[in-house]
Amino acid sequence: MRTFRVWLVAAAVVAAFAIPLPTVAQQKSDTAPPPPKLEKLEEGEPPAVTIRPRDKRAKITQKRAPGGKVTEVKVTTGGSTYVVKSNDQAGSALPGDAQSSTMRPAQWEVLEFDLGKSREAKEAEEAQAGTLPAPPQAPATAAPKK
Repeated sequence: MRTFRVWLVAAAVVAAFAIPLPTVAQQKSDTAPPPPKLEKLEEGEPPAVTIRPRDKRAKITQKRAPGGKVTEVKVTTGGSTYVVKSNDQAGSALPGDAQSSTMRPAQWEVLEFDLGKSREAKEAEEAQAGTLPAPPQAPATAAPKK
C-alpha cells in the first residue's frame, strides 16, 4: 500500500514538471523572418527514359462463373501466352489453412501441338518432306569371311 502511494506521488511530480514544458514550446513568436524569395529554375535536359504506348496486339480474355466471379484470365501478347486462374478453396478449407493457399501462379504456355491436323495439311507436309534430298548412302561393307 505504501509503495503505491510513493509511485502515485512520484507520477504526480513528474506530470507537474512535464506539462508546462510543451505549452511553452508551442507559443508563437512575433519576430518570424520572412520566407525566402523564390527563384526561377532553368529547364533541364529531357529524361532519358522513353515511355512506349501499350501494346495494341495484347489480347485479354476473361472467363466468368454464373455469379459473375472471374474464374480465369488469359493474356496473349506478342509471342507469349499465360493463364491466371482464381484460387478457389478446396472443400471445407478456411482461409489460412494449409489446404487453402492464397498464392496461385500464372501458367505459361510453352509449346502447343495440334494433334488433330487435317488430312490436307499432313499431305502438304509429306510432299514438302519428299522434296528434300535423300541422305547420303553409307559405304557398303564387305561381308565377314568364314
